[in-house]
Amino acid sequence: QVQLVESGGGSVQAGGSLRLSCTASGYTSASYCMAWFRQAPGKEREGVAEMYLGGETTFTADSVKGRFTISRDNAKNTLYLQMDNLKPEDSAMYYCAAKKLGLRGCTVVAGRRTPYEYNYWGQGTQVTVSS
Repeated sequence: QVQLVESGGGSVQAGGSLRLSCTASGYTSASYCMAWFRQAPGKEREGVAEMYLGGETTFTADSVKGRFTISRDNAKNTLYLQMDNLKPEDSAMYYCAAKKLGLRGCTVVAGRRTPYEYNYWGQGTQVTVSS
């Protein structure tokens, strides 16, 4: 059973930076996709960034491209989301998610498909950006 624990959220002013971390346990290979999603009150959960643990290719949503960077440290079993130049509209609960690699690769965020193709989720970490 894969378990995910996020940390690093908080409150910052617009233009500031935060780095979210997601520590994973319970998986035995690199054949997993991992992603960051976010959900603001009253809005649908949206994909932010995604990557394959066994490769280097990443995808970042247009809404955060150039400001957010997804990365991983396999030795620490940790996924990161570096968030720079934060805007008030980035305020949301941020979730880390994982799923086993399937025939369509790690393309849920890029393909704007339902987030619930991911079947392992963390508890979320709140990010609040003030203007």
